[in-house]
Amino acid sequence: MPIGLSMWRRIGSALCVGFCLSLASLASAASPLGPARFAAVLMNPDTNEILFEEQGTAIRHPASITKVMTLYLVFDALDSGRLKLSDDIVISRHAAAQKPSRLGLAPGRSISVEDAIQVVAVKSANDIAVALAEKIGGTESNFARLMTLKARALGMRQTMFANASGLPDPAHFTSARDIAILSAALLRYHADRYHVFSEQSFAYGGQRMANHNHLLGNVVGLDGIKTGFTVDSGFTLTASAMRDGKRLIAVVLGAPTSFSRNRDIIAMLDAGFTALKLRASGMAGSLPAILQSNGFALNRTERPMPGMAIRPVEEGDSE
Repeated sequence: MPIGLSMWRRIGSALCVGFCLSLASLASAASPLGPARFAAVLMNPDTNEILFEEQGTAIRHPASITKVMTLYLVFDALDSGRLKLSDDIVISRHAAAQKPSRLGLAPGRSISVEDAIQVVAVKSANDIAVALAEKIGGTESNFARLMTLKARALGMRQTMFANASGLPDPAHFTSARDIAILSAALLRYHADRYHVFSEQSFAYGGQRMANHNHLLGNVVGLDGIKTGFTVDSGFTLTASAMRDGKRLIAVVLGAPTSFSRNRDIIAMLDAGFTALKLRASGMAGSLPAILQSNGFALNRTERPMPGMAIRPVEEGDSE
């Protein structure tokens, strides 16, 4: 018996609902926090004032922004003399087994601390981040405990670290405000080493690696800091810029694309610097209104389910 048009429509609707529900289940299964969700913070690091935030203290996955804390502890070790830039780091089997992004050194190979820092800051290499962690903490898990302790000491209240790379783990999470606090601490306590986050490329072993942060060199005053991406986290970025002697930090977590993440970072920085200028001239400007005029969408909660949640994307390779 032929199936009529109305029947085909009902079948199609049922299939569509089932398909969409299966995609939603797959997306939510990717993370114990559910699909990646938007969060943003704009901070003045000189005063620690939060100029703007949306879901600023909500729990989120940081992805490779994690490596800011990894390198923070490396910088601490260098400052204390426990580590030297010339020290060699031997790649363990555990480090070599990390998912991309990675440098790809085989177990037993070595890399200097100085080169390792650059590779982590520019290429966001997970294997080298783990190798640094093992050099300092003995094991990655012990280093992660040190990371969490440092987070508490800096005033990061919504953060727990489970690894040195930012690859997905149920016990690895943070908030946009905590990332802003970490970024401000980096600028305050490791200003002499901050420049590694400003490098647009780095050459090692005959290959030149480009920084995943494509805003470097393209946004006025922007000189760092770190991008990230996993299916769990969405696209993430903590950025800092200085204009007219004033510095701001902008953080976006859970963006659906790198384009939208970068657009939001630019909008927040532009709005923030405009607001600071208005303040200096004795005028009161509404930051949300300025943000909207810069194309920033306010009052976002969960973003639409992204295609990346159901595509075989290698973690970190598309930061």
